[in-house]
Amino acid sequence: MTASPDFQARSAWTMTLLLTGLALINFLDKIVLGLVAVPLTAELHLSPEKFGLVAGSFFWLFSISTVLVGFLSNRFPTRWLLLAMGLSWAALQLPQAMATSALGLLVCRVILGAAEGPAFPVSVHALYKWFPNRKRNLPVAIINQGAAFGMLLAGLLIPVVTRQWGWRTNFMLLGAIGVMWSVLWACFGREGTLGKQQAAPLGQTPTKRLPYRRILTDRSVLSVFALGFTAYWTLGLSLTWIPTYFEKGLGFTGVEAGRCFAVVVATATPVNVGLSWLSQRMLAHGVSTRRARVHLICLSAVTGGLLYVALMLLHWLPLQKVALLAMAGALPTLSFTLAPALLAEMVPDSQRGSLVAIHTALASLGAAFAPIVMGRLLQTYGGDSSHAYELGFTVSAALLIAASLAALLWLHPDRSHKTLNHFGTQAPA
Repeated sequence: MTASPDFQARSAWTMTLLLTGLALINFLDKIVLGLVAVPLTAELHLSPEKFGLVAGSFFWLFSISTVLVGFLSNRFPTRWLLLAMGLSWAALQLPQAMATSALGLLVCRVILGAAEGPAFPVSVHALYKWFPNRKRNLPVAIINQGAAFGMLLAGLLIPVVTRQWGWRTNFMLLGAIGVMWSVLWACFGREGTLGKQQAAPLGQTPTKRLPYRRILTDRSVLSVFALGFTAYWTLGLSLTWIPTYFEKGLGFTGVEAGRCFAVVVATATPVNVGLSWLSQRMLAHGVSTRRARVHLICLSAVTGGLLYVALMLLHWLPLQKVALLAMAGALPTLSFTLAPALLAEMVPDSQRGSLVAIHTALASLGAAFAPIVMGRLLQTYGGDSSHAYELGFTVSAALLIAASLAALLWLHPDRSHKTLNHFGTQAPA
C-alpha cells in the first residue's frame, strides 16, 4: 500500500505537534495526584486503600465518556470535540485545588476522568484523517511521547512546586496551561480530509459498515483489547504508586523520587519511538502486519513482564531498581501506539473512531483497577517497605504475559479483516 497523493505532510505534522501538546497536558493532569500523594494523604488523612480508591476513580466514567464521544467523532468534526475537551480540563483544575476532603477530591477526579477519557481515541481518529495506514505508527508514537514528556515534566517540576508553594498550586498551574493550549488549538487546529477522500473512491463500492456485535466478538479485536488492558494496568500503577514506591519503598526524598520518576518516564520515549519506527520500517519493507505489529507488541510486553518479576527477585540497590523499573514500564507502552493501527486495519474508516474509543474505554479499566489492587496489597503487607509494591508489580507481569500469549495465538489482523468484511453491510445513506 502506498501513501495517498492527497497526503499533506506539513499540515499533518502541524496537527501532530498540537495533539502532542494535548497529550502532554492530559498526562500532567493524570500524574499530578500520584506526585502529591504524600503531602495530600497527610493533609486529608487518607489511608493507602482510600487513596487508591480516589486515584482509581479517575477512570470510573473514563470508559463511558470515551465510548460516547468516540461514536460522536464518527459524526462530528474532531476539531471542535478536542477544543471542548481542552477547555473543560482547564476549568476542572480549580475545584481540585480547593478540595478539602476525600469525597470532594474523588468527585473532582471522576468528572475530570470523564472529560479526559476521549482524548486519545479522538486524537488518533483526528490524525488518521491526515496520515495513510503505513504512515500512522510514527505520529501516534509521537503523541504518546507527548504523554511521556508530560510525565517527565511532572516528575521534575511538581515536587519542586509542592515544596515551594504547596500541593494545591500544581492544579492552578495546570488550569492555566490548559487555557493556553485551547487558544492555540482554536487558532490553528484543522480537520483532516484524507479519510473522506479514501472512503469511497470513484468507481468503487460505498464504505461498508460492520455489525458491532460481530466486531466486538472477533478474537483479533478481543486480543487487542486484552493487550491494551494490561498496558493501561501498568500505566495506572505508574501514575499512582511509583512516586510513592520510590519515596516510601526505596527511601528517596520527595524531590529525589520525582527525579527518579522522570528517569522512568524518559526511558519510555526512546523505547516507544524506536520500536514504533522499527515496526514502520518493517511494514515499508513488505513485512506482514502480523510480524511488524503483533509480534513486536507481544515480545515487548513479555519482556516487560519478566523485568517486573526480576524487580522482586533481585536484591539490588535502589538506583538499580529504578533503572529496572524504567525499562519494565517502557516496553508495554508500544501497545498504545500500535493497537489503534491494528484496529484501523480491521474495520472501515467510518467506524474507526468508535472502535478506537471502545478499545480505550475497555483497556483503561486496567488503570482503574490497578491502583485499588496495589492499595489493598499495601494495606495488607505494609506500605513502608518495597516488598508490597513489588508484589503489585508481579501482578502486572502475570497480566502482560497472559495477554501476549493469547494475542500470539489469536491476533491475525488480515484474517479478521477478511472475515469481518465478509459480513459487512452497506452504509445507510
